[in-house]
Amino acid sequence: MGPMDDQRQRSGWAADGPAGRIATPFDSSITGNNQVLPARLVRIQHLACLPLWETQLRSEKKSNHTIRSYMSTARRFSATIIPGEEEVDIEEISITEMHDRCNPNNGRLDLFIQAIANLRPATINARIAAVSHLFRYIGHRIPDWVHRPTASRPLPRTLTREEVMRVRRAAQDSENPLAHPIITLLLDTGMRVSELCALETGTIDLADCSARVYGGKGDKDRTVLFTERSVDAMEAWFGTRRLLIQRKNPPNDDVDAVFLTNRVARISTRYVQKMMDVIADEALIPRTRLTPHTLRHNFATGLLERGVDLVSIQRLLGHSNIQTTRIYLDISDQTLREIYHRAQSASLEE
Repeated sequence: MGPMDDQRQRSGWAADGPAGRIATPFDSSITGNNQVLPARLVRIQHLACLPLWETQLRSEKKSNHTIRSYMSTARRFSATIIPGEEEVDIEEISITEMHDRCNPNNGRLDLFIQAIANLRPATINARIAAVSHLFRYIGHRIPDWVHRPTASRPLPRTLTREEVMRVRRAAQDSENPLAHPIITLLLDTGMRVSELCALETGTIDLADCSARVYGGKGDKDRTVLFTERSVDAMEAWFGTRRLLIQRKNPPNDDVDAVFLTNRVARISTRYVQKMMDVIADEALIPRTRLTPHTLRHNFATGLLERGVDLVSIQRLLGHSNIQTTRIYLDISDQTLREIYHRAQSASLEE
């Protein structure tokens, strides 16, 4: 190899010979972009890719929300058209065709990254994560030039003690019989709204003051604990629930649901948020400040101000990573002042 060959290697082009010609890009063994379909996919390369990838996501215990987000991003990426291409049916793209579309050297990834460049950093990172997973599944990898912006994690938004009291009163006075038990459970257990909607009668043990949450975020199970206030609210609700079922039998899929609407159907996350909008109006709180997740934050900060250790809070919230729980230590000065005064008031009342 002479001086000219050294210069060609430094410039990123192959030397003369069987492996390349002058001005011919290096092959995948040099660039790191593997162009070979993984052996595990060779025999099924003619099948539609997206349904198989969705099955892979489910096998990895991704949450339903994550799967929907990943699938939506994958469809957007696959539908990105590069010059000279025609539109295709994304759902019918085979594994072989998807492997070609995911080639990081064909320009499709560049166009996709440009299309999402003006979104929030957290959204960009989420979409890059989805595409990265698809690339790995299909036998490619995201190049190093793809920049992942630094996303500042928002601090938890909580209600003041006075606002919490107003929310509890509004829920108790509400004409909706679901308002009181739902608000009480969200405040006293820290459950996610999806977990609340999925509760079934067989998972609740009022005598033990607990409930078992199955298939929570990341398809993980855990136990949530009830206060006496929660038990009282649930006992009152179960009486109302029995009357509802006597009037009209719920559908088979909802027969064991803990929370049923007036139509005797399982509640949805959308139903809960609409109900909370009404509660917010009654409690004179902006609707944007009263969400199921806000009450979950109140639950966590309430434990923290009572001196509960971070590991216990992590388990009660169902966080898989304690770093997620640590965000409650990075609360704002204003929240810190509120927590301090609440703790002081509580000690004086005792």
